[in-house]
Amino acid sequence: MWSTTSRRRFVGAAAIGVALAATSGCTVPDDAVAGIAVTADGHLLGVMMVCGHQIDGATLYVDNDDVNKQVTVGSWTADHPLTQGLATWTLDSPAPGWTATKSLAPLTAKTTYTLYGWTRDNTWSASSVSFTLADRDRLTPGKVRHDSISDNGDESAITVSIGDFKAKACRNI
Repeated sequence: MWSTTSRRRFVGAAAIGVALAATSGCTVPDDAVAGIAVTADGHLLGVMMVCGHQIDGATLYVDNDDVNKQVTVGSWTADHPLTQGLATWTLDSPAPGWTATKSLAPLTAKTTYTLYGWTRDNTWSASSVSFTLADRDRLTPGKVRHDSISDNGDESAITVSIGDFKAKACRNI
């Protein structure tokens, strides 16, 4: 039989263990890099450089520090898992090889959006890219905006040619 003091200590220790497990924050490892680009006629493109395994789809959401205020504005599933290499698709219209699971909602000025890639089973993800409409409007065809991590761990948004994106995006993954 446990004494009341022993029972309280056990319950307290169990509660602390549950709290630590709940807040320890396991994250899904990155195996791809998400980016955005535009077509010659101004359509927004999702760009995904898969570095090794696979990515099944992508989601665009309103970026907010409060997770409860992050609103999905578009979501796409690839007809077949994306494997190592580059994939692009239009975000605002049907794209061959992709199904819009949530069609793109109208984007608004002064709002920050984030695009990331995922797998159905949460084994892999793509590093995300954040942007505003002003960032999109500065893009020219053949260029990709993505978040880059420097050798010292600093993260920043950069715009590079599609060739440079293909050649260098996976370096720090």
